[in-house]
Amino acid sequence: QVQLAESGGGLVQAGGSLRLSCAASGSILIINSMGWYRQAPGKQRELVAVIGRGGSTNYADSVKGRFTISRDNAKNTAYLQMNSLKPEDTAVYYCNADGRKASLAPFTSWGQGTQVTVSS
Repeated sequence: QVQLAESGGGLVQAGGSLRLSCAASGSILIINSMGWYRQAPGKQRELVAVIGRGGSTNYADSVKGRFTISRDNAKNTAYLQMNSLKPEDTAVYYCNADGRKASLAPFTSWGQGTQVTVSS
């Protein structure tokens, strides 16, 4: 199985920054894309940012210019640098990865989620 370990969440004041990390482990052949999703209380889960293996990125309009997603393919790790945080960013953030296991079977894995709370 492929597991994702998330870290970096916490409490921060508006205007502050946090950096989330997501490390994938297991019998992995390749990770095609990694992304961050979030779910705020009373809201549906939404895509925050996604990055392909070659570095192509896609962001939600609400975070463009403030968040940056990156990845280290050698470490099977993705990052989400969050700057200029707003109270509206408060949510549980989930990491996602898609790829293929060493057996060539495709996989989609999710992290357990990390809480990000932005106070005003």
